[in-house]
Amino acid sequence: MKTLIIFDSMYGNTEIIARDIAKAFSPEDTRLLNVKEVKVADLLEVKLLIVGSPTYGGRPKQETQAFLDMIPGSALSGKRVAAFDTRFLAKEQNFGLRILMKTIGYAAPRILKILVSKGGDAASSPEGFIVQGKKGALKDGERERAALWGKNLSLS
Repeated sequence: MKTLIIFDSMYGNTEIIARDIAKAFSPEDTRLLNVKEVKVADLLEVKLLIVGSPTYGGRPKQETQAFLDMIPGSALSGKRVAAFDTRFLAKEQNFGLRILMKTIGYAAPRILKILVSKGGDAASSPEGFIVQGKKGALKDGERERAALWGKNLSLS
């Protein structure tokens, strides 16, 4: 296995994005796992690890954070890593929520920082995909953007 894509999802949107990213990679060399199914041994033969989570209070969901915490210190040495999240578009929120979002941030940068701290080499900047409302659908064009992001990762 060359590529492992790990996702967590609350309402299905992050899983949809993960599946769209996975389409950019060879199916026989790619594995897509819910974070609840992942074991540290799954990381052994990976060349590219992609982790995605909804943004929840400016952070990845608790299950994603628990997975990140269980990765041993240098387990990702020599592996490329990337991170994505699903989030609200700040400019479409009320003033108070925009300020809060700017202050607390998003999940993907935090995920990538942890992956790099465990020895990974960042393959891309962290990426955020926009959802409309808490349970809402993905904003138009986000699935195509995810596929393109995945394609760029597969080529680098």
